[in-house]
Amino acid sequence: MPTLPDLVAYCDQRTRRTSYKDAPGAFNGLQVANSGRVTKIGAAVDAGVAPFQKAVAAGVDFLIVHHGMYWDMPRPITGPVYDRVTTLIRGDCALYSNHLPLDGHPQIGNNALLAKQLGLKPALPFMIRDGEAIGRLAPSTLKRSVLRTKLKALYPRVIALEYGSPTPRAIAFCSGSGNSAVPELAAAGTDTLVTGELREEWFNVAQEQKLNLYLCGHYATEVHGVRALAAELAKKFRLPWEFIATENPL
Repeated sequence: MPTLPDLVAYCDQRTRRTSYKDAPGAFNGLQVANSGRVTKIGAAVDAGVAPFQKAVAAGVDFLIVHHGMYWDMPRPITGPVYDRVTTLIRGDCALYSNHLPLDGHPQIGNNALLAKQLGLKPALPFMIRDGEAIGRLAPSTLKRSVLRTKLKALYPRVIALEYGSPTPRAIAFCSGSGNSAVPELAAAGTDTLVTGELREEWFNVAQEQKLNLYLCGHYATEVHGVRALAAELAKKFRLPWEFIATENPL
């Protein structure tokens, strides 16, 4: 039976966790331990009482999340924070978080998988942060109308702002929030971005700078990396795994 340190070591190495400088307080890696025994792997986008309860009910004892518990530490272990921690501890469920490394990974990262969903090769890095690529850029011959149709078939809600090239030469991918990605499009040689969400002011920018911006949902664009890592981990250690979905429409 694989142990908790076995799984953590594999995840750390596979995602190159320590190579990425993440947001202050993100704290990638093992956030809550368990008794050391792992029998089932889970994957979820967010840390929260509801996904933790679902994971424990499903028999998960190693849960991988994209958005971990720690963003503004230190925090007292009271209220909802207490509920989160006690749910995990009572269920003997370890929590492993991996944020930017699972956005930028060239094989199992959210952005690489977003491109591959569309039949594109995420060949180029995009959005370099401290020497590591967070996004991906894929050469493309897709017409804008075809891109929109493909995205709408994959995601429950797609907002399309189409003021750029009818047939973009390349498509940039930035899962989750794309606010920092839009200013980097021109330097990357593209006018087209697939992302999760944007602030309101980018509508005018899209018109003025002639950009194609496709918003597919923050949550929806970040299910891919945790799923891929969990599936790979389950195969490596011969364990079952399950995706813990929530009704997050954002």
